[in-house]
Amino acid sequence: MSLSIRSATRVDIGLIAELIRALADYEKLLDEVRFDEAVLGEKLFGARPYAEVVIGEIDGVAQGFALFFHNFSTFEGKPGIYLEDLFVRPEARGSGLGKALLAHLAALAVERDCARLEWSVLDWNEPSIGFYKALGARFMDEWTVMRVDGAALAQLGAGAAMSAEKV
Repeated sequence: MSLSIRSATRVDIGLIAELIRALADYEKLLDEVRFDEAVLGEKLFGARPYAEVVIGEIDGVAQGFALFFHNFSTFEGKPGIYLEDLFVRPEARGSGLGKALLAHLAALAVERDCARLEWSVLDWNEPSIGFYKALGARFMDEWTVMRVDGAALAQLGAGAAMSAEKV
C-alpha cells in the first residue's frame, strides 16, 4: 500500500466537491451543503485563493482531503494554519491516511514558520476526538466558537455600512 499527499489543482474541483459532500454526509450536515462548484473552484484556485487543498491518495486513488487556510496569532506574531476540513473515506480509515494528512499540514506549518495548527471537531465525533488526542492535540476548553452568518451577517454588515456613512 502506497500513501501519497498532493496539492489539489483546478482539475480536482469535482473530486473536492465529492469529498466535501461525503464529509457533510458523515457529519449529518448534507442538507447544509450549498456551494456551486464553479464558485468553489474560483475561491480555491482563482486570482485570490482563500484556502488550499491537499488530496490524500492510496495506491494512486483519492481517498481523502484536507482543506486549510492561514490565520494569524497576534500574541505569537506569526501565522497559523487552520484546518477547516479533514476527511478520509470510510473504506480507507485505519490506513494511516488521516495521520499522513495531518502530518503533512504540520510539516507545512513548520516550513511556513507558523505558530500552530488548529481545527474544530464536533463534540459527538468520539472516533475523531480519540484519533486527534492520540496525535497530541488538546482541547481548547476555555474557548467557544462564535459565528455570524446568513441574515444576521447581512444585517451586521449593513450596520457597518450605515455607521461608515455617518462619519
